[in-house]
Amino acid sequence: MIQPLRLQVRFSDCDMLQHVNNAVYLNYFEEARIHYFRQLLGTDWDWQRNGILLRKNELEYLKPVFLHDPVEVHCYLKHIGEKSFTMSYEVKVKGELRTTGTSVLVCFDNLAGRSMPITPKMRAGLEKLPLLLEQ
Repeated sequence: MIQPLRLQVRFSDCDMLQHVNNAVYLNYFEEARIHYFRQLLGTDWDWQRNGILLRKNELEYLKPVFLHDPVEVHCYLKHIGEKSFTMSYEVKVKGELRTTGTSVLVCFDNLAGRSMPITPKMRAGLEKLPLLLEQ
C-alpha cells in the first residue's frame, strides 16, 4: 500500500503570521512526488533518460498549517495522457483538509532534450495511485 508523505513543519517554513508560507506548499508537493515515485518506481529509476518536467502548478489554500501541526501529503492521479499526466495533492492535518493542489507533469528525456511518451513502467506505477477525479 502506498503511504502518504508525513512532514514535520520546519520553523523556516513559517511566515510572520506563524503559519506555513504559501510558497512552501510547492516544496511539500515536490517532496510528496519524490516520496510517491520512490514507492512506485523504486530508487534505481533513470531520471535522466526517463525524467519529468513540471509544466503547471495550481494550489488552493483552505485553512492554515502551523509549526507543530502533523502534516500528511496525499497524492492522487487526476489524468494520464500520452506524454503528460496530472497529479493532485491533499495536505491534511489530523485528517482535516488544509490545502489542495495539482501539477501537470510532462515526461522528458533529458539526454535527448525532448518530451517523450510515458513509459510502460511509469504508466503502471501511476495507475497504482488512487484516482481523484474532481477537486
